[in-house]
Amino acid sequence: MNVRRRAAVWLPLLLSILILLGVVSLGTGPVPIPAGDVVDLLIHGEGELETVTSADGQVLDRRAAMVIVRNLRPPRILLAVLVGASLALSGAVMQGFFQNPMADPYIIGISSGAALGATLALTMSVSFWFAGLHATSLFAFVGALSVTLIVYTVSLRAGRVPATLLLLTGVAVGSMAAAATSFIMLSGDDTLHSVLYWILGSFSAGRWEHVHMVWPSLLVTALVLQVYARDLNVLLQGEENAQYLGVDVERLKRIFLVLTALLTAAAVSVSGIIGFVGLIVPHMMRLLVGPDHRVLFPASLLGGAILMVSADMLARTLLAPAEVPVGIVTALLGCPFFLYLLSRRRELAL
Repeated sequence: MNVRRRAAVWLPLLLSILILLGVVSLGTGPVPIPAGDVVDLLIHGEGELETVTSADGQVLDRRAAMVIVRNLRPPRILLAVLVGASLALSGAVMQGFFQNPMADPYIIGISSGAALGATLALTMSVSFWFAGLHATSLFAFVGALSVTLIVYTVSLRAGRVPATLLLLTGVAVGSMAAAATSFIMLSGDDTLHSVLYWILGSFSAGRWEHVHMVWPSLLVTALVLQVYARDLNVLLQGEENAQYLGVDVERLKRIFLVLTALLTAAAVSVSGIIGFVGLIVPHMMRLLVGPDHRVLFPASLLGGAILMVSADMLARTLLAPAEVPVGIVTALLGCPFFLYLLSRRRELAL
């Protein structure tokens, strides 16, 4: 099946699954609402102020149900969509950029930088709002971008950034940031619970302001990546071949690094650290649509959104009415997958 046929078949299917999951997710929570009633509330609004019976037998005033479906839950679900799409798209770029199937958005220390920034804000009790965003999100965003800048500067050699050196530098700087985060957590006992909950990842505090912080970076990055998708396909054949075919490899590396950093920093700053999405989704999408990044990028975007919305629904229902951090759910899904990849690589090596 050629690229166009794969795109024509799988992309509409993935979009349909995402829309269906979004409707189901609107009805999922402490007050479960059947999917049929969710659709009715979305289409007809208040209607004739009748009651709505929730999935667990509670009788709700229709106006109250409409507030839940139209006002309270949409920001959280949209945030899950955007964060999942951002992390998965970053993973697809990283795996192609490093030519390593084990790569994900956290490989160059972006998440560790975000965690350090958020931890500083929480332990120092920094509390202010800027452009509708809390200090914790802003500190996390600045921390993520700062670590990326350090990694790039240290890895620069005579105007070139070797991918292997960038990878190793990212691991080292990320480890240092993680160690600093742990030290700060031990020094501030009063905020330990808040820091841990943020590090584990959650959408429970999702607001429209958080949505507005993520969607511009995702939209711009997705469009730019689509323009450079063919160049990344060429880069997979080796840097020398890519240069011979007219690809400016070093410029392409800088573009991918900046775009991945912006995507991951924006996502992590509003949701906390949610691992394995960038590892799992590109592999799954590659099996469906093939390795061509012109289709793999949009497929990963949709697949990441699907996975994150599904994980968030599990997080809300596993221990209801309590909520499990969504980072724990993705880790439970991702760890076995990661071990499976390791076993496959070992078999290939043998």
